[in-house]
Amino acid sequence: MLQLCKITDSLFIGNARSGCSAELIQQEAVTFCINVSKQQPFPTVCVATLRIPVYDDPNEDLYSHFDRCADAIQQEANRGGHSVVYCKNGRSRSASVCVAYLMKHQKLSMVEALQKVKAARHAIDPNAGFMIQLQKYEQELYLRRRGVDQVHVQA
Repeated sequence: MLQLCKITDSLFIGNARSGCSAELIQQEAVTFCINVSKQQPFPTVCVATLRIPVYDDPNEDLYSHFDRCADAIQQEANRGGHSVVYCKNGRSRSASVCVAYLMKHQKLSMVEALQKVKAARHAIDPNAGFMIQLQKYEQELYLRRRGVDQVHVQA
């Protein structure tokens, strides 16, 4: 079944088939698509797009993309737009990006953010490497909020 799962009023998650469905994109008034894959297509309908070219591999560096994606989702929400984040299966890469967004802009803990994304899309299951990167990001955000800049947190 094709569906975009609603995480917040302005954020959806899905797999590539749903994320590329012109009907769903229009139905949910999606204005911005983040495609977290190297090979999956973008929807044919006219929306802003961002590709994060990583494979669902624990050794891939998704961490370096968290801030950019989280800020882009928030900017779109501030404009009244709706974002969808998707990868091939809508389980690991896209879920990790959504969790990072919730941690940064809704100030949720990693556990709370994972629960919120899982409540929207039960199939999510970030791989072990992405979970470590999310933990590192949570520590980095904590330090930033404490006013400590440019601190390198060990994974």
